[in-house]
Amino acid sequence: MLTIQDLSFTVPSENGEKAILKNVSLTIPDKKLVVVTGPNGGGKSTLAKMIAGIEKPTSGKVFFEGKDITDLDITGRAKKGIAFAFQQPVRFKGIHVLDLIRMAIGKKITPADACEYLSLVGLCAKDYINREVDSSLSGGELKRIEIATVIARSAKLSVFDEPEAGIDLWSFQNLIKVFQKMRAEIEDGSILIISHQERILSIADEIVVLKNGTIDRQGPRDEIFPTLIGTSAAVGSCRKENAYNEDGRCK
Repeated sequence: MLTIQDLSFTVPSENGEKAILKNVSLTIPDKKLVVVTGPNGGGKSTLAKMIAGIEKPTSGKVFFEGKDITDLDITGRAKKGIAFAFQQPVRFKGIHVLDLIRMAIGKKITPADACEYLSLVGLCAKDYINREVDSSLSGGELKRIEIATVIARSAKLSVFDEPEAGIDLWSFQNLIKVFQKMRAEIEDGSILIISHQERILSIADEIVVLKNGTIDRQGPRDEIFPTLIGTSAAVGSCRKENAYNEDGRCK
């Protein structure tokens, strides 16, 4: 379980300081898929980076499994069991896809084992397993490879920052199935996704709406999701795909 207490984050501005997050308190329970959504500029990605240890809060505390991890960096938190998928994946010149998946798992696995994870995100393993994770890969390819490494880790908390960014429609549809599979197989961990896509919101256990750096509302999907349909907090992938049921809800 992840618990955030009164988390704030400010950055320098022309007028002194600008508050990105303001006293945010939140609990991500075990065995749940939680989606954080809200308008652009509301602090969603900043919150994800705070959880992963990429950014340090100006004030407040972060607890994971009952222990204070506020001062741990991204490496320390990864050792504790927190995995993070960047909105814009990092490139690693000289490292091959197979190596990256092996590092994520923490042990040597066969190419066939690695191929299973790549196939989950719609990549033909034989075309990618020996590719370098560098500029020769497109943004969408890097995104899917990174998601595969997070899945491979089977972390206690998996955090995805706008996983739909930069991937094609087929991959997005497949990504939904991947998240549903991850959710179904959760034993004692949890999944946190930063997104404003209706299809992702529709599979959440709980939804948190972050607006202007504060939590606007939060609760079970069935309570929060209907209030978001058609708003700026929920970009309609259904509308783009014309994928509605007869009652107007996402398929």
